[in-house]
Amino acid sequence: MPVIALINYDSGNLRSVSQSLVAAGAEVRLVGAPDAIQGADAVVLPGVGSFGDAAASLKSRGLWDPVRDWVAADRPFLGICLGYQLLFESGEESPGVEGFGIFPGKVVRFENTGLKIPHMGWNTISPVNPGGDLWRGLPPDPHVFFVHSYYPAPDDDSLVSSYCDYGVRFAASIRRGRVRATQFHPEKSQETGLAILRNFISSL
Repeated sequence: MPVIALINYDSGNLRSVSQSLVAAGAEVRLVGAPDAIQGADAVVLPGVGSFGDAAASLKSRGLWDPVRDWVAADRPFLGICLGYQLLFESGEESPGVEGFGIFPGKVVRFENTGLKIPHMGWNTISPVNPGGDLWRGLPPDPHVFFVHSYYPAPDDDSLVSSYCDYGVRFAASIRRGRVRATQFHPEKSQETGLAILRNFISSL
């Protein structure tokens, strides 16, 4: 059973993420200190709240560099919501705060969509490679659960593994090597979310 280091930095829905990972077939280790990451098979970085607060909390716990180094080394990683956004260089929500900078691009706010912000609830995603990777066994246009007012805009379109439309077409998830991240919440996406987590775990 793969051991997943679930990063605990007071900025994530840890209980539901942990329960979902266990249901999907992983052993979960809550990690609130840098040395506890070692020996894990994968790292999952969840997150709700603001870009700046999340960065500050990770740094105050000594977790910023270990997580960034893990991702930069192309080790198995899943970022969820803020854990996805922090992979980029900066976020409009918190001017002057740098992200991990693993991928070029910034996190921007929904503007002029004519729709209610935050984007909250179920929506359809369009995988770039239906039936592959995280999407194995899922229908061509799965429904997943979102809660966000900001989204990453990658400079490199080849990173994008799925898109979503909410007044604007945005990158709902990315993949590069063994690193994956989603703007939506698998842990809130019922059976579809569990299938996505199982696919991630089976890749370890």
